[in-house]
Amino acid sequence: MTGIVTLKQNTEFRHTYGRGKSCVSPLLVTYAVRSKQPYCRIGITTSKKLGNAVERNRCRRIIRAAFSVVMSECDNGWDLVFVARFRTKQVKAQDIAAVMRNQLSQLGVITEE
Repeated sequence: MTGIVTLKQNTEFRHTYGRGKSCVSPLLVTYAVRSKQPYCRIGITTSKKLGNAVERNRCRRIIRAAFSVVMSECDNGWDLVFVARFRTKQVKAQDIAAVMRNQLSQLGVITEE
C-alpha cells in the first residue's frame, strides 16, 4: 500500500481502544493492536475540547503528516489510533513525529533491526 489506510468504523476504533496497548505523552496518546491486515491502518481522534473545527482539523493534519514520516519504519499488521491532546495544536509535525516514533517503538510497532 502506498497511501495511508484509515480506520473508519466505530467498532474498529472500540476494538483498538479495548484490546490495544496505549502510550501517553502531553502531545499525543497512541493505541496499538495487532490486526490481520498486511498493512498498518490508522485512526485519528480529536475532541471538541481542543477547539473549533478549524483547530481540530489542523490537529488531524499535523498527526497525519507526522505519521507519513514514521510510516516507513512501522511493521505491517497493526491498527493504530492517535488521540490529539490540547498541546498538539501548538506544535509542528516534526515534534509530533519524534513523540510518535518513541511511542510506537515502546508499543512494539517499530522494531529495531
